[in-house]
Amino acid sequence: MAFPAPFQNYALGDAYDEMFAAPAAPREQFQALYDRLQELPLAELRRRKHTADQAFLNQGITFTLSGRDEGMERIIPHDLLPRIITGAEWAVIETGLTQRIQALNEFLRDIYTDGHILNDKVVPRDIIFSCKHFRREMRGVQVPKDIYVTVVGTDLIRTPAGEFVVLEDNLRVPSGVSYMLTSRQVMKRAFPELFQTCDVRPIDHYGQALLATLREQAPDNRSDPTVVLLSPGVYNSAYFEHSYLARQMGVQLVEGRDLVVHDNIVHMRTTGGLRRVDVIYRRIDDDFIDPLSFRPDSILGVPGLFNAYRTGNVTLANAIGSGVADDKALYAYVPQIIRYYTGRDPILNQVETFLCSKPKQLQHVMENIGSLVVKAVGESGGYGMLIGPHSSKAEREDFLARIQAEPRNYIAQPTISISTAPCFIGGSGVEPRHVDLRPYILHGEKTTIVPGGLTRVALRKGSLVVNSSQGGGSKDTWVLN
Repeated sequence: MAFPAPFQNYALGDAYDEMFAAPAAPREQFQALYDRLQELPLAELRRRKHTADQAFLNQGITFTLSGRDEGMERIIPHDLLPRIITGAEWAVIETGLTQRIQALNEFLRDIYTDGHILNDKVVPRDIIFSCKHFRREMRGVQVPKDIYVTVVGTDLIRTPAGEFVVLEDNLRVPSGVSYMLTSRQVMKRAFPELFQTCDVRPIDHYGQALLATLREQAPDNRSDPTVVLLSPGVYNSAYFEHSYLARQMGVQLVEGRDLVVHDNIVHMRTTGGLRRVDVIYRRIDDDFIDPLSFRPDSILGVPGLFNAYRTGNVTLANAIGSGVADDKALYAYVPQIIRYYTGRDPILNQVETFLCSKPKQLQHVMENIGSLVVKAVGESGGYGMLIGPHSSKAEREDFLARIQAEPRNYIAQPTISISTAPCFIGGSGVEPRHVDLRPYILHGEKTTIVPGGLTRVALRKGSLVVNSSQGGGSKDTWVLN
């Protein structure tokens, strides 16, 4: 059966397609969108796309593409069409992510205190101690409420079999949640009638849920805690998100120069004098958080902050040293970590991973690099990565040399044809593009996941790279009741 307009250029491949089970046969959750798109002329879709782009521009939702000479700010590439997930699918995702983050939080508490999982040889010590995000300064530090990770963005992909699996965890300073929230606002205006018809679960409460999670982690003696968001400043690529979230929570957005430590108490400079700070939602990496304890050349952090933290007078979210749990080499051991702390198998599976630090696995990678995805363990944003099937001989030889020089710094995974979703491609109508999904998890006395997340899109035809820094974009994610 042929696809009708505006789907005339829609081609199903080997990947699982979010919208179509077969040509011109939409899945139930996409039926309303499928019918509506056939009713709208191409010119009307272009008009709505232009209106959506203007809304992003007017809100200042821009970024700079790395490696481009012009250095100009652009609006975040945004696709007009939503990605739709059923309530049943979301229930599995929510349960699986809750299990995963609780196990990873317990893992962090363990390695920085008792070390049971290391003594029992479930995770090799060399994987932990060779990780650049492991902070020996955190050994024995009493973290408030034993909560190491408060905000997590975990990346999921859907395999050709239709199964959601975990691609990687982001436990340091995960970004992108502002795009999730602003995309929803724009989509409500772009397709108001469709939004109501589909009965989409709300996400607008994320800011207040984040604030409540942060407040409950304040030092025990603080009944009305003051929360601030610590940003590197206006020149940071995620500054829009920092200011947006501060407004959503109704808290002060501060930089390092706005805070001062006296007698191991953190204070914020205000026009009325110094005001004590109890919880800091930090968007600054460990290295730069305190020049007295970490990088002495940092001008972004707060001198003395680590001592105040270590004394228990202030809470940092996420805890210093959390990055060890999203090291891509440690990822290979997460299923064992979940079983160790929960006594259950992982609800969400993950991608098979080869550690180049292991001789036999290294040999497999060297012999099969043309069919694998190779990643540097400490990189993010799509950098330090080779997609074997899409690479040149010179690129593969370059990566082989890098791997041999620093095997601990690389892992490899099979190339998976991640799922495709319908995207509005200007002049040609609606076409499939590869997507992933980043739900945002808030972990405190309970674990909260707003129903949806940031769907990232590889806007270049055939590309598997969804990162905005590499030419990707985003779209709204609808979870149905």
